[in-house]
Amino acid sequence: MTRAARDGRTDGGNASTGAALITGGAGFIGTNVADRLLSDGRVVTILDNLSRPGVERNLRWLCDRHGARVRVEVGDIRDPRAVKRAVRDATQVFHFAAQVAVTTSLLDPVDDFEVNARGTLNLLEAMRSRRDPPSLVFTSTNKVYGDLEDLALDADRTRYSPSDAAVRRHGVNELRPISFHSPYGCSKGTADQYVLDYARTFKVPGAVFRMSCIYGPHQCGTEDQGWVAHFLINAIDGKTITVYGDGMQVRDVLFVEDLVDAFLRAQANMRSISGHAFNIGGGPSNTTSLVELLDHIETLHGERPEVEFDAWRAADQRYYVSDTRRFRAATGWAAKTSVPAGLEALYKWLQDARPSVPVQLASDTVAS
Repeated sequence: MTRAARDGRTDGGNASTGAALITGGAGFIGTNVADRLLSDGRVVTILDNLSRPGVERNLRWLCDRHGARVRVEVGDIRDPRAVKRAVRDATQVFHFAAQVAVTTSLLDPVDDFEVNARGTLNLLEAMRSRRDPPSLVFTSTNKVYGDLEDLALDADRTRYSPSDAAVRRHGVNELRPISFHSPYGCSKGTADQYVLDYARTFKVPGAVFRMSCIYGPHQCGTEDQGWVAHFLINAIDGKTITVYGDGMQVRDVLFVEDLVDAFLRAQANMRSISGHAFNIGGGPSNTTSLVELLDHIETLHGERPEVEFDAWRAADQRYYVSDTRRFRAATGWAAKTSVPAGLEALYKWLQDARPSVPVQLASDTVAS
């Protein structure tokens, strides 16, 4: 049985076997998606401007593993000609190219908009120009729901929990009104809405993932993005971790291999899910607060990292957990990797990969 059959990929025609385009394909998520597709015998075009330190290492790793089936287009999502060139042969598109940090968006909102909103529009227009537009999965963010200040919370020793029993049991669902907060939330939210509308208005097949925290191999996070890996890196390096706020803020965390499964399920079911947005994360069974993550790290590493606390950061949600039931009902997908198992896998990868992988290796995941 092929991996495609095991993953439940049932697309007809050439979509599931033709060339795939991954924008931001040299980053964390892009590398994992590319590796899965290439391992299935697909041809993959990677569009990346290689501006993030260290991403060339990901490309070398992919090329060493998969050879000529990796096609590299060095270009910027803000360049319509480069985007149109990259799209021309694709049967499926995975759009990850982005400015990913709330903090960076606060420093330069215009650049944040140009990359996230205008860049996505460039991609959609390139797809629309095709007589047979490829199908698109776009990674949006839970930040489209704002800071969730109206969500009543209870606090215990290590975490916040929703007072509402339904939210506590299932998480935040897609009926939650969007309420963009921060320039990053605005730019990603704009892109989110454009993808949904191009599916409705121009029949460009596309679905949106409003993502929570993603972690796993090939992630070398920083303080501003990829915080799970960032905490582990600092623990390995013996550096102090800065926690913003009280550390009891809760996220659902999703192991990257489970996310890749979700992407492939989305593409396989695009006829039925096009034009819809889905909250994607580990769900209520895979959550951690920041201080609880420190407990996990102590178990893995044998000692607790040094921690200092600082003020809350703008737009930081005290609680966000994805209700993934809508996507599960549409595709049969469910997260499989527990938090302890996923953290152990990332910890071992970081130990093996470092010191050859620089700490500032950025990823293209959505900031949480």
